[in-house]
Amino acid sequence: MEAVYDHLVTVLTEKFEVDAARIRPDASLAGLDMDSLAVVEFFVTLQEHWNIPLDEGDAASELTLEQLAETVEKHLRADEGASRPEDGR
Repeated sequence: MEAVYDHLVTVLTEKFEVDAARIRPDASLAGLDMDSLAVVEFFVTLQEHWNIPLDEGDAASELTLEQLAETVEKHLRADEGASRPEDGR
């Protein structure tokens, strides 16, 4: 999950100009002063980067970075499992 979290931090600091000193795993998107439009744009950016479906309806400002990283990890694991070929049994 560390690589996912690190990417979240990179996007927040570079694209959304969030002060890196304010970013912590327990910080909510609202706590980082991201309004609802910015949160949706953040989700779209993440979807495009990892090619995973993130429900924009779940793009809640109260979501913490840790929760978001866990959500992305779940999608990545599910996607990885779905792309594995059957073993022929």
